[in-house]
Amino acid sequence: MVSQTIDLLKNELPLEQESVVLPEDVVTGLVLVDIINGFCTVGAGNLAPREPNRQISGMISESARLARLFCGKKLPVMAFLDSHHPDKPEDPYPPHCIAGTDESNLVPPLQWIEKETNVTIRRKDCYDGFLGSMEADGSNVFVDWVKNNQIKTLLVVGVCTDICVLDFVCSTLSARNRGFLAPLEDVILYSRACATFDVPLHVARNTKGALPHPQELMHHVGLYMAKERGAKIANEVSFGASEQAMS
Repeated sequence: MVSQTIDLLKNELPLEQESVVLPEDVVTGLVLVDIINGFCTVGAGNLAPREPNRQISGMISESARLARLFCGKKLPVMAFLDSHHPDKPEDPYPPHCIAGTDESNLVPPLQWIEKETNVTIRRKDCYDGFLGSMEADGSNVFVDWVKNNQIKTLLVVGVCTDICVLDFVCSTLSARNRGFLAPLEDVILYSRACATFDVPLHVARNTKGALPHPQELMHHVGLYMAKERGAKIANEVSFGASEQAMS
């Protein structure tokens, strides 16, 4: 039944993805959204997967490969890490990714980036990394990162496709459209390096306060809505004509 619903959705909301070649003559920045234990490592917390998940595992693998490529080229990378204070709940979700715990740390395949000089780590206490980059003086760490590095193309990956990734992309596109993020031009989501969580209907019905969240369907919806806002959706990404495709 679920697979039939997903097929129906994809027929009604077709998502055309593209092969994107990242130009070598402009700066491309990589944004890693919430690829942390609390969302990605089996059994790591209230919102972590309960068992190995192919979509999440694939996202981690592709994101780590992208990070190595960007770091090898010394291109700017920003990693958002969900980090909440114990006394500030994020309804409707249960406590998760509490600051100072391993839940809020990068997954093991990405922990090495913390030592890279081209990587900026930003801990946030909200869904949206753009809003989570706001400082008390009104400045914005993400906006400054884009401007200081003269980023023209942004490649976004991570979790969850339809929540934190989508919220960040929508805010970024709105800021770009208002002229707040010059010289940024293009925002690209690499679909194979994005993932979301899975709560089947029968599980939600037996879990107080839970909402159904079929993974494949919501992943598609998240990508579709990002494209609807003006993002490019890629299923293949490469650097110039000489680089091997990263997909």
